[in-house]
Amino acid sequence: MSEVRRELGAVAADMSGGDSQRLLGEQSKKGAHGGNLVSPVRKLPDVEAMSAEDVLRWAYEEFGDRLCLTCSWQKQSSVLVHMVAELELDIPVIELDTHLFFRESYETRDRLVERYGIRLLPPPPLITVAEQHRQEGPNLWETDPDRCCHVRKVEPLLQALEPYDAWISGIRRDQSPSRATTPKVQWSERYEVWKVHPLADWDEKRVWAYITINEIPYNPLHDVGFRSIGCIPCTRPIAPDEEERAGRWAGSDKLECGIHVETPLGGT
Repeated sequence: MSEVRRELGAVAADMSGGDSQRLLGEQSKKGAHGGNLVSPVRKLPDVEAMSAEDVLRWAYEEFGDRLCLTCSWQKQSSVLVHMVAELELDIPVIELDTHLFFRESYETRDRLVERYGIRLLPPPPLITVAEQHRQEGPNLWETDPDRCCHVRKVEPLLQALEPYDAWISGIRRDQSPSRATTPKVQWSERYEVWKVHPLADWDEKRVWAYITINEIPYNPLHDVGFRSIGCIPCTRPIAPDEEERAGRWAGSDKLECGIHVETPLGGT
């Protein structure tokens, strides 16, 4: 990561509340001869007042080929893939594949790729489950789920984001208490990129309305009680009155896989 981006992160981290969302600092862009083109510090538009489509347009205009979208093939992935295609934005998609996804998740990916022709990048390098068993002990997702998520999600994502200045994610404020204050744009000190959350202010009902109206392919596990979908060992269907992410790491106090948590590098 460039020194410019580190300095930018430090500036953003020192700001408080809404101010940290309004200032976009110097960002690195690759010039024609490989050098960095640095844009001056300037004010962000009022992204919180923007629609999801306008946030995507703004991010694409701002970051260009230094912008990516991550997908794990839940309903938010379906919405964002459709939006990006409809807006004709050439944004590469990084698949956060842990090698422990449900078959239905991979099939959803294939349907979205076939329909929209998205530019799906090869997944970041990841040790096999068998090698993880040898290095960390069997069934790490049971003995230390935070460590398992770090190995299979956080570390690969860190590597995948190296070429980028900004990352689009589908997290929403209403998914869980840990996401309730998610802004539409924020600086990530951990990944040294800007995180863009176009769906931050959408609720689950709006997500499904958008999918239905636009006839977008989605993960069929959502139809059988899986409102949030992750890895096979750590995901279960839930009752209608439970929180959306209650089926993730059920029976524990774990709320997040770790990729959206700003813990220091080297932690789990």
